[in-house]
Amino acid sequence: MTIKSILLGASAALALSAAAAVAGPLQERIDAGETIRIGFANEVPWAYPGEGNAPLGFVNAHVLGVLSEMGHDNIEPVVTDWGGLIPGLKAGRFDIITGGMYILKERCENVAFSDPMAKVGDILIVPAGNEKGLHNMDDIAAAGATLVTGAGYNSIKVAREAGVENIMEVPGPTEILAAVRANRADAGAVTYFTGANLVAGLDDVELSDAAKQPVDGANWVGIGFRDADTDFRDAFNAAQAEYLGSEAMLASVAEYGYGEGALPDDKTTAWVCENR
Repeated sequence: MTIKSILLGASAALALSAAAAVAGPLQERIDAGETIRIGFANEVPWAYPGEGNAPLGFVNAHVLGVLSEMGHDNIEPVVTDWGGLIPGLKAGRFDIITGGMYILKERCENVAFSDPMAKVGDILIVPAGNEKGLHNMDDIAAAGATLVTGAGYNSIKVAREAGVENIMEVPGPTEILAAVRANRADAGAVTYFTGANLVAGLDDVELSDAAKQPVDGANWVGIGFRDADTDFRDAFNAAQAEYLGSEAMLASVAEYGYGEGALPDDKTTAWVCENR
Protein backbone atom coordinates (compact mmCIF):
# COMPACT_ATOMS: atom_id res chain seq x y z
CA MET A 1 0.00 0.00 0.00
CA THR A 2 1.40 3.37 -0.97
CA ILE A 3 1.52 6.44 1.23
CA LYS A 4 -0.90 8.10 -1.18
CA SER A 5 -3.47 5.32 -0.78
CA ILE A 6 -3.07 5.41 2.98
CA LEU A 7 -3.69 9.16 2.99
CA LEU A 8 -6.69 8.81 0.71
CA GLY A 9 -8.10 6.11 2.95
CA ALA A 10 -7.55 8.24 6.02
CA SER A 11 -9.21 11.22 4.33
CA ALA A 12 -12.23 9.12 3.40
CA ALA A 13 -12.50 7.82 6.96
CA LEU A 14 -12.33 11.34 8.33
CA ALA A 15 -15.02 12.48 5.88
CA LEU A 16 -17.31 9.64 6.94
CA SER A 17 -16.62 10.43 10.58
CA ALA A 18 -17.41 14.09 10.04
CA ALA A 19 -20.64 13.25 8.21
CA ALA A 20 -21.67 10.96 11.05
CA ALA A 21 -20.87 13.68 13.56
CA VAL A 22 -23.25 16.19 11.97
CA ALA A 23 -26.09 13.72 11.31
CA GLY A 24 -29.01 14.37 13.62
CA PRO A 25 -31.12 11.73 15.36
CA LEU A 26 -33.70 11.66 12.55
CA GLN A 27 -31.09 10.90 9.89
CA GLU A 28 -29.63 8.25 12.20
CA ARG A 29 -33.09 6.64 12.47
CA ILE A 30 -33.44 6.66 8.70
CA ASP A 31 -29.97 5.17 8.22
CA ALA A 32 -30.91 2.43 10.69
CA GLY A 33 -34.03 1.59 8.66
CA GLU A 34 -36.46 3.04 11.19
CA THR A 35 -39.58 5.04 10.42
CA ILE A 36 -39.95 8.80 10.10
CA ARG A 37 -42.57 9.55 12.74
CA ILE A 38 -44.85 12.47 11.83
CA GLY A 39 -46.85 14.07 14.62
CA PHE A 40 -50.21 15.78 14.15
CA ALA A 41 -53.52 16.39 15.90
CA ASN A 42 -57.10 16.21 14.66
CA GLU A 43 -57.15 19.54 12.78
CA VAL A 44 -59.38 19.22 9.71
CA PRO A 45 -58.46 20.05 6.95
CA TRP A 46 -54.84 20.74 7.98
CA ALA A 47 -53.70 17.39 9.33
CA TYR A 48 -55.88 14.70 10.83
CA PRO A 49 -56.12 10.92 11.14
CA GLY A 50 -58.14 8.73 8.82
CA GLU A 51 -58.79 5.03 9.10
CA GLY A 52 -55.92 3.37 10.92
CA ASN A 53 -54.45 6.81 11.70
CA ALA A 54 -53.77 7.37 7.99
CA PRO A 55 -52.26 10.88 7.67
CA LEU A 56 -54.85 13.06 5.93
CA GLY A 57 -55.09 16.83 5.41
CA PHE A 58 -53.19 19.23 3.18
CA VAL A 59 -50.14 19.64 5.43
CA ASN A 60 -49.69 15.88 5.69
CA ALA A 61 -50.19 15.53 1.92
CA HIS A 62 -47.56 18.20 1.31
CA VAL A 63 -45.04 16.71 3.73
CA LEU A 64 -45.50 13.20 2.35
CA GLY A 65 -44.94 14.60 -1.13
CA VAL A 66 -41.70 16.35 -0.12
CA LEU A 67 -40.44 13.28 1.72
CA SER A 68 -41.24 11.15 -1.32
CA GLU A 69 -39.20 13.51 -3.48
CA MET A 70 -36.36 12.97 -1.01
CA GLY A 71 -36.73 9.20 -1.37
CA HIS A 72 -38.40 8.57 1.99
CA ASP A 73 -41.60 6.54 2.25
CA ASN A 74 -41.15 4.66 5.54
CA ILE A 75 -43.57 6.90 7.45
CA GLU A 76 -45.27 6.34 10.81
CA PRO A 77 -48.16 8.64 11.83
CA VAL A 78 -48.39 9.64 15.51
CA VAL A 79 -51.62 11.35 16.59
CA THR A 80 -51.73 13.56 19.68
CA ASP A 81 -53.57 16.59 21.07
CA TRP A 82 -52.53 19.96 19.64
CA GLY A 83 -50.99 20.96 22.95
CA GLY A 84 -48.82 17.85 22.88
CA LEU A 85 -47.15 18.52 19.53
CA ILE A 86 -44.16 20.58 20.65
CA PRO A 87 -43.63 18.62 23.91
CA GLY A 88 -43.86 15.37 21.93
CA LEU A 89 -41.31 16.57 19.40
CA LYS A 90 -38.87 17.64 22.10
CA ALA A 91 -39.36 14.36 23.97
CA GLY A 92 -38.60 12.33 20.84
CA ARG A 93 -42.05 10.75 20.55
CA PHE A 94 -42.06 11.76 16.89
CA ASP A 95 -39.62 13.38 14.48
CA ILE A 96 -41.59 15.98 12.53
CA ILE A 97 -44.61 18.16 13.35
CA THR A 98 -46.93 18.12 10.34
CA GLY A 99 -49.96 19.50 12.18
CA GLY A 100 -50.15 22.85 10.39
CA MET A 101 -48.36 25.00 12.95
CA TYR A 102 -47.89 28.75 12.66
CA ILE A 103 -44.29 29.92 12.86
CA LEU A 104 -44.26 32.14 15.95
CA LYS A 105 -41.43 33.76 17.89
CA GLU A 106 -42.08 31.80 21.08
CA ARG A 107 -42.34 28.54 19.13
CA CYS A 108 -39.10 29.22 17.29
CA GLU A 109 -37.34 28.91 20.64
CA ASN A 110 -38.36 25.24 20.79
CA VAL A 111 -38.86 24.19 17.16
CA ALA A 112 -36.58 24.31 14.10
CA PHE A 113 -39.15 25.30 11.49
CA SER A 114 -38.88 24.62 7.78
CA ASP A 115 -39.33 27.35 5.23
CA PRO A 116 -43.01 28.40 5.11
CA MET A 117 -45.37 26.16 3.16
CA ALA A 118 -48.48 28.36 3.46
CA LYS A 119 -49.66 31.83 4.40
CA VAL A 120 -53.09 32.00 6.04
CA GLY A 121 -55.27 34.13 8.28
CA ASP A 122 -57.52 33.55 11.26
CA ILE A 123 -61.28 33.88 11.44
CA LEU A 124 -64.06 33.80 14.04
CA ILE A 125 -66.94 31.35 14.22
CA VAL A 126 -70.01 33.26 15.43
CA PRO A 127 -73.74 32.57 15.79
CA ALA A 128 -75.72 33.03 12.58
CA GLY A 129 -76.47 36.68 11.99
CA ASN A 130 -73.53 37.77 14.16
CA GLU A 131 -75.79 40.13 16.13
CA LYS A 132 -72.92 41.27 18.36
CA GLY A 133 -70.86 42.27 15.35
CA LEU A 134 -67.79 40.25 16.34
CA HIS A 135 -65.24 40.17 13.54
CA ASN A 136 -61.91 40.44 15.34
CA MET A 137 -60.33 40.45 18.79
CA ASP A 138 -60.88 44.19 19.26
CA ASP A 139 -64.62 43.66 18.74
CA ILE A 140 -64.65 40.87 21.32
CA ALA A 141 -62.77 42.98 23.85
CA ALA A 142 -65.01 46.01 23.32
CA ALA A 143 -68.15 43.91 23.76
CA GLY A 144 -66.84 42.09 26.83
CA ALA A 145 -67.70 38.91 24.94
CA THR A 146 -66.45 35.40 25.64
CA LEU A 147 -63.97 33.83 23.24
CA VAL A 148 -63.34 30.13 22.89
CA THR A 149 -60.22 28.75 21.24
CA GLY A 150 -57.88 25.78 21.40
CA ALA A 151 -55.30 25.12 24.09
CA GLY A 152 -51.92 26.09 22.67
CA TYR A 153 -53.41 28.16 19.83
CA ASN A 154 -51.75 31.46 18.90
CA SER A 155 -55.14 33.15 19.23
CA ILE A 156 -54.83 33.07 23.03
CA LYS A 157 -51.90 35.49 22.93
CA VAL A 158 -53.57 37.64 20.25
CA ALA A 159 -56.76 37.86 22.31
CA ARG A 160 -54.93 38.81 25.49
CA GLU A 161 -52.96 41.51 23.69
CA ALA A 162 -56.25 42.93 22.38
CA GLY A 163 -57.66 43.07 25.91
CA VAL A 164 -60.04 40.10 25.74
CA GLU A 165 -60.71 39.05 29.34
CA ASN A 166 -63.01 36.05 28.93
CA ILE A 167 -61.14 33.24 27.17
CA MET A 168 -62.15 29.60 27.20
CA GLU A 169 -59.52 27.03 26.23
CA VAL A 170 -60.69 23.69 24.85
CA PRO A 171 -58.86 20.77 23.23
CA GLY A 172 -59.58 21.56 19.58
CA PRO A 173 -61.90 22.59 16.72
CA THR A 174 -64.80 20.25 17.54
CA GLU A 175 -65.03 21.67 21.05
CA ILE A 176 -64.69 25.25 19.78
CA LEU A 177 -67.64 24.78 17.45
CA ALA A 178 -69.68 23.07 20.16
CA ALA A 179 -69.11 25.94 22.61
CA VAL A 180 -70.37 28.54 20.13
CA ARG A 181 -73.37 26.45 19.07
CA ALA A 182 -74.31 25.89 22.73
CA ASN A 183 -74.00 29.64 23.49
CA ARG A 184 -71.25 29.00 26.02
CA ALA A 185 -69.03 31.35 23.99
CA ASP A 186 -69.81 34.31 21.75
CA ALA A 187 -67.10 33.55 19.20
CA GLY A 188 -64.58 30.85 18.41
CA ALA A 189 -61.12 31.66 17.10
CA VAL A 190 -59.73 29.29 14.45
CA THR A 191 -57.82 29.46 11.21
CA TYR A 192 -59.77 30.26 8.06
CA PHE A 193 -59.32 26.74 6.67
CA THR A 194 -60.57 25.19 9.90
CA GLY A 195 -63.49 27.58 10.20
CA ALA A 196 -64.68 27.07 6.65
CA ASN A 197 -64.66 23.33 7.18
CA LEU A 198 -66.47 23.51 10.54
CA VAL A 199 -69.39 25.72 9.49
CA ALA A 200 -70.02 24.03 6.13
CA GLY A 201 -73.64 22.89 5.96
CA LEU A 202 -74.64 24.45 9.31
CA ASP A 203 -77.32 27.13 9.59
CA ASP A 204 -76.81 28.22 13.21
CA VAL A 205 -73.25 29.49 12.87
CA GLU A 206 -71.23 31.44 10.31
CA LEU A 207 -67.81 32.97 9.79
CA SER A 208 -66.98 36.56 10.64
CA ASP A 209 -66.02 38.98 7.86
CA ALA A 210 -62.45 38.11 6.90
CA ALA A 211 -61.98 41.63 5.51
CA LYS A 212 -62.32 42.99 9.05
CA GLN A 213 -59.42 40.96 10.41
CA PRO A 214 -56.25 43.02 11.04
CA VAL A 215 -54.27 43.58 7.85
CA ASP A 216 -51.14 42.36 9.64
CA GLY A 217 -52.88 39.27 10.98
CA ALA A 218 -51.59 36.81 8.39
CA ASN A 219 -49.44 33.93 9.60
CA TRP A 220 -47.01 31.56 7.95
CA VAL A 221 -47.13 27.79 8.38
CA GLY A 222 -44.00 25.70 8.77
CA ILE A 223 -43.07 22.08 9.35
CA GLY A 224 -41.47 21.49 12.74
CA PHE A 225 -38.20 19.70 13.42
CA ARG A 226 -36.00 19.28 16.48
CA ASP A 227 -33.02 21.62 16.78
CA ALA A 228 -30.81 18.53 16.58
CA ASP A 229 -32.25 17.69 13.15
CA THR A 230 -31.41 20.87 11.27
CA ASP A 231 -29.37 18.78 8.83
CA PHE A 232 -32.54 16.97 7.78
CA ARG A 233 -34.57 20.18 7.97
CA ASP A 234 -32.17 21.83 5.52
CA ALA A 235 -32.47 18.89 3.12
CA PHE A 236 -36.26 19.08 3.48
CA ASN A 237 -36.16 22.79 2.64
CA ALA A 238 -34.19 22.12 -0.52
CA ALA A 239 -36.70 19.50 -1.68
CA GLN A 240 -39.66 21.66 -0.67
CA ALA A 241 -38.34 24.57 -2.74
CA GLU A 242 -38.68 22.40 -5.84
CA TYR A 243 -42.01 20.81 -4.86
CA LEU A 244 -44.01 23.71 -3.37
CA GLY A 245 -46.50 25.10 -5.88
CA SER A 246 -45.78 22.40 -8.44
CA GLU A 247 -48.59 20.74 -10.36
CA ALA A 248 -48.10 17.55 -8.36
CA MET A 249 -48.18 19.38 -5.04
CA LEU A 250 -51.28 21.42 -5.83
CA ALA A 251 -53.08 18.30 -7.08
CA SER A 252 -52.32 16.48 -3.81
CA VAL A 253 -53.77 19.24 -1.60
CA ALA A 254 -56.68 20.43 -3.76
CA GLU A 255 -59.27 18.19 -2.09
CA TYR A 256 -58.53 19.91 1.22
CA GLY A 257 -59.14 23.43 -0.07
CA TYR A 258 -55.51 24.51 -0.44
CA GLY A 259 -54.96 26.42 -3.67
CA GLU A 260 -52.46 28.83 -5.15
CA GLY A 261 -53.84 31.62 -2.96
CA ALA A 262 -52.46 29.87 0.12
CA LEU A 263 -48.89 29.66 -1.20
CA PRO A 264 -46.44 31.63 0.95
CA ASP A 265 -44.75 34.84 -0.16
CA ASP A 266 -41.02 35.48 -0.01
CA LYS A 267 -40.84 35.89 3.78
CA THR A 268 -38.14 33.73 5.34
CA THR A 269 -38.51 31.66 8.48
CA ALA A 270 -35.98 33.93 10.20
CA TRP A 271 -38.13 36.97 9.39
CA VAL A 272 -41.31 35.27 10.56
CA CYS A 273 -39.67 34.10 13.80
CA GLU A 274 -38.65 37.68 14.50
CA ASN A 275 -41.92 39.35 13.49
CA ARG A 276 -44.61 36.92 14.66
